[in-house]
Amino acid sequence: MGKCIGILTAGGDSPGLNAAIRAIGKSARTAFDLQVIGFRDGFRGLMENRTVHLEGEILSGLLTLGGTILGTSRDKPHKMPVGSKVQDMTEVMIDNYHRHNLEALVCIGGGGTQKNAHRLALAGMNVVTLPKTIDNDVAMTDITFGFDTALSIATDAIDRLHSTAHSHHRIIVVEIMGHNTGWLGLGAGLAGGADVILIPEISYDVHQVADAIRRRRHRGKSFSIVAVSEGALAQEDAKELAELKEKKQTAKDEKKQKKIAAALEAFQVKHTGNTLRLSAQLEQLTGLESRVTILGHLQRGGTPTAADRILATRLGSACVSAIDAREYGRMVAVKGESTALVDLAEVVGKRKMVPLNHPWIKAALETDICLGNHAG
Repeated sequence: MGKCIGILTAGGDSPGLNAAIRAIGKSARTAFDLQVIGFRDGFRGLMENRTVHLEGEILSGLLTLGGTILGTSRDKPHKMPVGSKVQDMTEVMIDNYHRHNLEALVCIGGGGTQKNAHRLALAGMNVVTLPKTIDNDVAMTDITFGFDTALSIATDAIDRLHSTAHSHHRIIVVEIMGHNTGWLGLGAGLAGGADVILIPEISYDVHQVADAIRRRRHRGKSFSIVAVSEGALAQEDAKELAELKEKKQTAKDEKKQKKIAAALEAFQVKHTGNTLRLSAQLEQLTGLESRVTILGHLQRGGTPTAADRILATRLGSACVSAIDAREYGRMVAVKGESTALVDLAEVVGKRKMVPLNHPWIKAALETDICLGNHAG
């Protein structure tokens, strides 16, 4: 057997993963005469040495297929549940990496995957990563594959909700994924013609939102569409969260750290279901019937768009070129119409938020979309 590289997909599934696997497999074999094996179910498969050879028949038909043929998981190399314990399995993974005489390991995933891949790189493994997530929040890249598909699905959902909102003279509150960033909610809200868009980067005042809906009513508009990112928070809640995070950063005593960690966990539990509470508040403040639609995992499924297929193929091909050039410890990023290699150390621990001066925000404000805060 000739030289070989490994691939794993980790974190949440995302449209374009199979297209990226296909591109890596085809580029490796065609352009560089490399064999390719996949590890099943993310870092857990690497730890358990569960593999599949990625050859012709397996790679056939992947371009349009959603999900990932390798499976995925959210397991971390240094915190791996094994039996009844959580253990650091990094050394086991390194042993399996060497057992297959791998030239490099390709890790495809979002922010958490970039961080875990960086840990393996520091432990001595040759690693190259690709940025995928529907949230579009991986640092140091213009865009992640999976985002365009999710954006199209969320936009289509808002389009479809317009008719029922108009027919029943209702407020329709649509919850859109995105973790703690607003790329997906803002983009889908703009493209779908939402009247209110609430994102994590701009904390909202529910009274300002209600005022905007009432003003529409006075202008003869009998319905409103409110697009809400899942991480959006009211101003008072955002202030509480910021204070807890600041306390966490400054706490030196272990007892205090545990107490703050528990408070942060309680905060997350408390704010599960925020969208339902927002809907009830708007109904009470406006006197209009309000209904909630939570898109959830629909946004991650199905056939990737042409844009995501092309992007995943470009990144997969560039990834194999990086391995051939022995450019390890890097993420293959999108920079304009080109790709660039970025040190993983520059990626980990960061999240790409929507800048408050972003053209999408400007466009929303100038087309009379309420962002929940007059200050923008």
